[in-house]
Amino acid sequence: MKPRVIESDICIIGSGISAAMAAERLAAHGKQSIVVVEAGDEAPPLGQRYPLRQRYLDYGESPWPRDHLEDQTATGPLQSRSMQVGGLAMHWGGVTPRFSPEDFHVKSLYGVGDDWPISYEELDPFYQEAEERLGVAGEQGPPALDPRGKPFPMPALPLTYNLDLLKGWSDKAGIPFWSQPSAKNSVAYHGRSACCRSDTCFPICPVGAKYSPDVTWNALLAAGRIRLIARTLARRLVPAESGDRIEYAIANTPDRPNEPVHFRAKTFVLAGGYVWSAHLLLLSRSARYPSGIANRSELVGAYLAGHRNVGAFVKLPMKLYPGMNEQHSLVTKRFMRPGPLDKYVRHDLRIWESANGRGARLRDDAGTLMLGDEILDDWRARTATGTARIRAYYDVLPARTSALTLDPTRTNRWGDPLPTITFRDSDDSISLRAHTESEIKRVFADLARAGDGQLVGVRVDNFQDHPSGGCRMGADPESSVVDRTGRAHDHENLFIIGSPTHVTGGCANATLTFCALALMSAAEIQRAV
Repeated sequence: MKPRVIESDICIIGSGISAAMAAERLAAHGKQSIVVVEAGDEAPPLGQRYPLRQRYLDYGESPWPRDHLEDQTATGPLQSRSMQVGGLAMHWGGVTPRFSPEDFHVKSLYGVGDDWPISYEELDPFYQEAEERLGVAGEQGPPALDPRGKPFPMPALPLTYNLDLLKGWSDKAGIPFWSQPSAKNSVAYHGRSACCRSDTCFPICPVGAKYSPDVTWNALLAAGRIRLIARTLARRLVPAESGDRIEYAIANTPDRPNEPVHFRAKTFVLAGGYVWSAHLLLLSRSARYPSGIANRSELVGAYLAGHRNVGAFVKLPMKLYPGMNEQHSLVTKRFMRPGPLDKYVRHDLRIWESANGRGARLRDDAGTLMLGDEILDDWRARTATGTARIRAYYDVLPARTSALTLDPTRTNRWGDPLPTITFRDSDDSISLRAHTESEIKRVFADLARAGDGQLVGVRVDNFQDHPSGGCRMGADPESSVVDRTGRAHDHENLFIIGSPTHVTGGCANATLTFCALALMSAAEIQRAV
């Protein structure tokens, strides 16, 4: 069947948060036509989100119906199944810390892992731009721990009564904590209301106070600055017959499964996240590019990165009243910026209020059934003291074999092999793991001791959170996929933006860094077109 052809100056594949940042910048600073291609469906509009949230609370239903394609699923941990307009950031928690300067120079500073080809100082203005576009509320911590060039666009979310008490506890431990920066409005901002503490930021904000990419897409569509085509899966990138440029992308839609769509553009931007960007490149094999597009280094899909979670609860001799805004937290970067080290260990540290062990129950610790006033007496006794939740993400340096690969035994409806994801620590991180987790547990114990508290429920998650990588950036085409701006070494008109370009996963939520890198890429695209 003859393909349907859609032409533009810039074709963005994917509509998540990185795509939204890049598209907004490109649309505001140029006259190029922009087409955005999304495999998934439209997200429910804001007016429908309160009842969707209620069904989530009442029945545990996902508040995001039709947010994935049934036959477009990876195997392995953290599969990134969400495919809808807005991507995973439709149901993120909205937490937006920056990386610290050390994240970009771990090899130079500590002799482990790999350095990035950019510095924190170079990324600072793009961090700021991302915070302003998203709408980030925050307070700066001590400048030595929390450097930034300009103030946050909004004041910090106020601390609850409980967090204020918990901050007093952390002060006794001599660790500076402050309000966690978040893409949630502390005041009305860019036409969106202030946060009213619904406390379901993850997975859904019913009032639009938390940023989600549909805010950007709706504004761009209303202004006629982009064309967004949903329910259309990009399946191949096709290079020109000569030269290194990408000529068009082949896509299909479930509505017309046998009618291909060809997207022709001067510049292609892959914004499919750490799974689907690498997957598309690997699918784009040909006689000329047997390993796939942008894969001269054989590193497409390699070096998947993230960080590991060590968590615990602390029983404290203080009266707390949990339930006001349990998703907000205190944060410190003291351990992200440790200074010289004899042995490498870096992690963030956050504190939340918690209702753990404080809910009403029918049986006591011995399992005996309680009746009548016994239930109330038991509850009163257990709520005379409080509980805090503490958690640290520590930096996991990825192995080359921490990778996404194609599985020919599993295919989608068009016969494309689906991805398999495997996370593996580098040899450095394997050798450092016991030391790292021991040091974090020691910090936990010191923190508990400072409040005359009891440390309980310490556990380590084996999966790596906030995954990234698969198309790592670097100066050398033999050891990376893209350059410092996200441009593919092998194809001058192909950019890969956001999470896939990470060299390492850092030790804090990386979403703001995805956005900053996408904006840096957009600035380079503007210079190039």
